[in-house]
Amino acid sequence: MARQSAPGVPVLVTRPQAEGDTFAAALTARFGERVRPVVTPLLHPHRLTPEIPAREYAAVVFTSAQAVEASRPLRASLPALAWCVGNRTARAAERAGFQARSANGDAKSLVAAMAADPPQGRILYLRGVDTSANMLEKLAETDLIAEEIIVYMQESGPLTAQALALLQSPVALIVPLFSPRTAQLFRRALPPEVRATVHIAAISPSVAAALGDLPRAGLAIAEHPDAPSVLDAVESLLVGIPAP
Repeated sequence: MARQSAPGVPVLVTRPQAEGDTFAAALTARFGERVRPVVTPLLHPHRLTPEIPAREYAAVVFTSAQAVEASRPLRASLPALAWCVGNRTARAAERAGFQARSANGDAKSLVAAMAADPPQGRILYLRGVDTSANMLEKLAETDLIAEEIIVYMQESGPLTAQALALLQSPVALIVPLFSPRTAQLFRRALPPEVRATVHIAAISPSVAAALGDLPRAGLAIAEHPDAPSVLDAVESLLVGIPAP
């Protein structure tokens, strides 16, 4: 049986390494010793090197900070204006040298914001291989002319040995999940025998739905699809979990 070597409720952070480290730091900053973040990435991003068509674009669209980072080598071939799904992505775009505008929401909010103040020209959507929203279709519904280019892919990986040991121990733990794909990967990566009491903090209803009939002792869905709201969801779960 694995013993807890530190105080706090274990929180399995399944985001890619860079985002996982950032969220783990946010957990510690907000909750201190009430939580024990365990970073266990289920996705590992890899940049691609696509050709950018030799035509004029009025703006680029980003729905993730990972797409921003993957686009850095292409920056000289891209327009200055970047429409971003949320504030974190917008901050990443600003650091990459774009003039960023944030929809401060989800894909639906992003399309609505662009439709209300449409770029004067063709739009280029830079994304990963796997996305949960068909942005091209949504943009076309508002008569915005857009193209897309895939700039990164994410390979799946297993849970770490530390995460597996916790799941096989009689402890209460929290798992924040940020995408339907990660939710599905988490479900598949579980060991045959799960003895832990699992509490899920989902960033959206679609992420919760992707878990299917996964047994869980608690489920909290973030009020908004962003990291601060996921922290709120984690806090709501912590209330019902006795300190270890």
